[in-house]
Amino acid sequence: MTDAPLILLAAGGTGGHLFPAEALGVALMKRGWRVRLVTDARALKYSGLFSREMIDVVPSETFRGSNPIAIARTAITLGTGTGVAMNLMWRLKPAAVVGFGGYPTLPPLVAAKLFGVPTIIHDSNAVMGRTNRLLSGRVSAIATSLPGVLDRDPELSKKTTTTGTPMRPAILAAAAVPYLAPDLTGPLRLLVVGGSQGARIMSDIVPDAIERLEPALWSRLVLTQQVRDEDMARVRAVYDKLKIRVELESFFGDLPARLASSQLVISRSGAGTVAELGAIGRPSILVPLPGALDQDQFANAGVLVDAGGAIRIAQNEFTPDRLASEISALAAEPARLTAMAVGARAVGKLDAAERLADLVAKVAKI
Repeated sequence: MTDAPLILLAAGGTGGHLFPAEALGVALMKRGWRVRLVTDARALKYSGLFSREMIDVVPSETFRGSNPIAIARTAITLGTGTGVAMNLMWRLKPAAVVGFGGYPTLPPLVAAKLFGVPTIIHDSNAVMGRTNRLLSGRVSAIATSLPGVLDRDPELSKKTTTTGTPMRPAILAAAAVPYLAPDLTGPLRLLVVGGSQGARIMSDIVPDAIERLEPALWSRLVLTQQVRDEDMARVRAVYDKLKIRVELESFFGDLPARLASSQLVISRSGAGTVAELGAIGRPSILVPLPGALDQDQFANAGVLVDAGGAIRIAQNEFTPDRLASEISALAAEPARLTAMAVGARAVGKLDAAERLADLVAKVAKI
């Protein structure tokens, strides 16, 4: 195996970046290639394909705000990280480096460019992220999850391939589970998640919305909700009062299986979440994270909305009354839920990892 090509996968330390990297890693290893992950220290807490021996931690930092001292400190950290990454290029001699976004990808992609190593970036969002935008003019090839992301830039569009978002084996297994809509008297399985860090807005709004539902619907609900530890007691108190069948956790390690068993999902609309909802084919109510400069979550949600697979609610409109109204209407129309599941599934690309692996092979000339 020491003669097999080595591909370095560079990703920020959150699930939205790590999971596509893991999926590509699985596809590359099936082809007999070697892979290593270059990332920041946050990734060390994630389990999955990459054991500790397969991870190289490179110093990195995110630019935040306009404070000159903070900007200088971040620049120094990224410069240090680039030095560490250059040592990795010299020592490991990879056939290619693939970046999945986040500032931790800057040092390894810049180092690869300096060493003449072929480079690829993958972007899962409907609007390209800031780090990938910085790198886009310098890399050998660009992969996007969605078509048309770079249509307004002919130079970048020429080297862009639409591959979809690579899916982990657990998502592919969940995608094989057919959607079963609730009947009008049976259980309604509702999953509420808020991204890798949880979301306080879900704890603030969802319990009050559930309380506003007709009591007949309380007895039908089978609710699973991601709740931050600091919000757990107050959320549980509401559901206990209503006698809702509920499971509350701050993190679900088996989220793909829970998505597959759900009949309706309430969530943020990060790129990974939207891609997984499409791959598995589950109807959703999506609440984009507000305040982002490029409004990427709003655009991501729009992909499922346009396909008929989701309802998008801006956070300033995400009230208990509005959410209760949407849940009640969907619970009363199982056929609509089924149609939304079909619409979401039409967006999913289950062969995205293989498509991206083909691009890697082409760029690396393997």
